[in-house]
Amino acid sequence: MVELGPGAGGTTRAILDALPPDGRLLSIELNPHLHRLVEAIPDRRLIAHRGSACELPAVLAAHGFAAADAVVSGIPFSTMPRAVGARTAAAIAECLAADGRFVAYQASARVAELCSPHLGTPRVDTELLNFPPMRVFRWERTGG
Repeated sequence: MVELGPGAGGTTRAILDALPPDGRLLSIELNPHLHRLVEAIPDRRLIAHRGSACELPAVLAAHGFAAADAVVSGIPFSTMPRAVGARTAAAIAECLAADGRFVAYQASARVAELCSPHLGTPRVDTELLNFPPMRVFRWERTGG
């Protein structure tokens, strides 16, 4: 599993709580301070990588993974330059396993604009208990 933009690690910890004992979580964080916070989480299943989500194919390969079964992202696609968002979307699509899933929790729908050309139409839900409310975009690959 891959987490893009783990921030201070709150979602990272929740993923690790749900991850099976033999699972692996590769987190990719650009900000050096936030990366250090995630790197300090004491869990042998966690690989904390400092870098850009745009580099996902190279990062997966560097850590010995051929593809990602699941990618979770909270990185704000709405505030990054459109070209960076488009490269990130293409990188996710390139690395997602044949039966993989991509989930992005976002305040804006821009992620759908950027990812739909690569992954098709997402399923969208709204989490009203979050403040501010978040939209959860999900893509699922089937077969192939």
